[in-house]
Amino acid sequence: MARRTFISWNVNGIRAVEKKEALKWIDEEQIDFLGLQEIKAEAEQIPDTIFKKEFKFQSINSSSNRGQSGVALFTNIKGTASGGDHVDILDEGRINEYHFGRFALFNVYFPNGQRSEERLAYKLAFYDRFLEYINEIRAQGKSIIVCGDVNTAHRPIDIARPKANEKTSGFLPVERAWIDKLLKNGYIDTFRHIHGDEPDRYSWWSYRAAARSRNVGWRIDYFFVSDDLKEKIVDADILDEIMGSDHCPVKLVLDIEI
Repeated sequence: MARRTFISWNVNGIRAVEKKEALKWIDEEQIDFLGLQEIKAEAEQIPDTIFKKEFKFQSINSSSNRGQSGVALFTNIKGTASGGDHVDILDEGRINEYHFGRFALFNVYFPNGQRSEERLAYKLAFYDRFLEYINEIRAQGKSIIVCGDVNTAHRPIDIARPKANEKTSGFLPVERAWIDKLLKNGYIDTFRHIHGDEPDRYSWWSYRAAARSRNVGWRIDYFFVSDDLKEKIVDADILDEIMGSDHCPVKLVLDIEI
């Protein structure tokens, strides 16, 4: 077996974080898979110099709405890539699907439901389509790894102000219930698997009111794995010391043979 490191980060604009030199830390790390969300760029707009480290394979899925959403996956492990059009039916650049060996990795920027009731309904429908699809892939004998910005804090421990946000999309009972359903379908929240009920650990902070310095945040970025990988989870963490976005990266280490 070999330890494989996965990193997921909502960069809130890949060109913006590149200008801040906020991706330099990646060059110093041993990373097997790097999934970025909300890149807000077309493939040709991503600078060639973004990493000194060479990633042999990359998959860019940009939104049909230029300058919005978009996901990117970088790796040195050969596989087959697609964009999850059957789930992302509005072509908003929300999914990298990458199959390697007996594994299927999904790097996902899930919709935000705060804009309107219509967008909330779309978010919930997206959730359901996604779970149905990964269950289909799992039924084919694949082990599933899901990373990304889920845009929902699961439990009160995952948000600094649960009472104040009970009626806010991102912490609505119906959104949280989908994560319950995901776990009941045989998927593991890897951070909680490793850290239990450790409090005050968040991955997103508003740019307003010095929220990050006061740690008034939400844990909305996750790594989930199918439960056949439970014994393969070596580590999972939130890299809250990494700056450059309103999100911080999250990390997963699996002991797997590829």
